[in-house]
Amino acid sequence: MSVKLSSSDGREFEVNMKVATQSALIKNLLYDLGETDEAIPLPNVNGNVLEKIIEYCTHHMDDPPALNEEYDDLPKRSDDIEPWDEKFIDVDQELLFEILLASNYMDIKPLLDLGCKTVANMIRNKSAEEIRKMFNIEEDFTEEEKEQIRRENEWAEDR
Repeated sequence: MSVKLSSSDGREFEVNMKVATQSALIKNLLYDLGETDEAIPLPNVNGNVLEKIIEYCTHHMDDPPALNEEYDDLPKRSDDIEPWDEKFIDVDQELLFEILLASNYMDIKPLLDLGCKTVANMIRNKSAEEIRKMFNIEEDFTEEEKEQIRRENEWAEDR
């Protein structure tokens, strides 16, 4: 059995039901709508990103389901990425963040976690200045604001 998905740019994908229902959003829509021949619109996901998400979900379609509440209580690590997943998520920064947004929107927890672990690994042991440079974040605090922040947070400084 398959289901059709439609991206924001009008591309349609026909995917296996096991692949599609890894997304809690799609699973709930199908539960509410029942079987449908109509494509399920995903207005927040463009075709290139949806294609990557389908690739991920196809690879993981036979994985055991996450333990939901118990899964959320497990300690989080960022050094336990499987080799296939590491290669899959080795994309440019723009696509990485689009995958993060889409996996959050589509409610695909394992993919969202993979993206978050990847970003965590990217910023590990980096200074605030290095992180700003990496993500093209402008420094928009005045010297007075920076000094005030330092004073308010001096308790957190390493001494």
